[in-house]
Amino acid sequence: MLNSVAAKSIGLFIGALLALGAFFASVMLGTTDIPLFALFGSLAHYDPTNIAHIIFLTERLPRAVIAALVGASLAIAGALMQTMTRNPLASPGILGINAGAMFFVVVAVSLLPLHTPAHYVWAALLGALVAAILVVVLSRGRHGELSPLRVVLAGVAVTAMFVSFSQGLLVIDQQSFESVLYWLAGSVSGRDLSLVAPLLPLFGGALLLSALLIRHANALLLGDDMVTGLGMQATTIKLLLGLIVIVLAGSSVALAGMIGFVGLIVPHMARGIFGIDHRWLLPACALLGACLLLLADLGSRFLMPPQEIPVGVMTALIGTPFFIYLARRKMAGQ
Repeated sequence: MLNSVAAKSIGLFIGALLALGAFFASVMLGTTDIPLFALFGSLAHYDPTNIAHIIFLTERLPRAVIAALVGASLAIAGALMQTMTRNPLASPGILGINAGAMFFVVVAVSLLPLHTPAHYVWAALLGALVAAILVVVLSRGRHGELSPLRVVLAGVAVTAMFVSFSQGLLVIDQQSFESVLYWLAGSVSGRDLSLVAPLLPLFGGALLLSALLIRHANALLLGDDMVTGLGMQATTIKLLLGLIVIVLAGSSVALAGMIGFVGLIVPHMARGIFGIDHRWLLPACALLGACLLLLADLGSRFLMPPQEIPVGVMTALIGTPFFIYLARRKMAGQ
């Protein structure tokens, strides 16, 4: 673990370089490799007859931007959720938030006349909110306390319920199934940057609020009494952190679908390197989350060539063994 401020600063700088390198690799490598000079040439002097320019601006650049944004958002959401619940197994995917967002998107497509990306965003956010409320209600004990084990069990139950409902609706409506298939598996390909624009205020507002609550998130690690000593109610801080998680996770699902385990893996990696201080933890999660999803998306292009597998499958392959390891370590420690 890095201890000094200088070492952590250097660590963040290295993380930024890794994320930047992963971004350039994502836009350059694939079925058709694009040379570096073509990237800058397409930005300076776009040629609509140049295949490399077309691939870069219509496919590779949007794909890399969305992967970086979604990866960073899911990682930050996972870190805040683990802090809020004091549960190392917590993440938006495992606690049902992603599944709730996905179900409401399926409802919007199948049963309602909502067929634009803007509608999907609000449907996903509403689904994430409903799922979060259900998990809290189901995991509360007799005296209102939240047990980490009950939170995980409630999240698993809520996830299974929403996934089953989504599958049932899509079996009934095969036409809708085709339109949301990429959301079910989780994918960052086939998107346009115009889909990102309406989400930027949501991502930006959530990230700004998380920066303002860093001191209170650190206090939560020491107990609710520390938050009270700072002049705020612990319940209020948890609600605000929960709102951030819902916005980040719901917007990510609306943009890229069901991409799991990023919010679980990355916070543990970041804590192992930078410690538990959120001043360093959250920026590290953003950089490592972006890097992980960019590399997972890059790997998905070469695992089964010439076909590409959804990036959600790649993150599941990486994250499932990690989740089992964490669960076994937690049970061994009890």
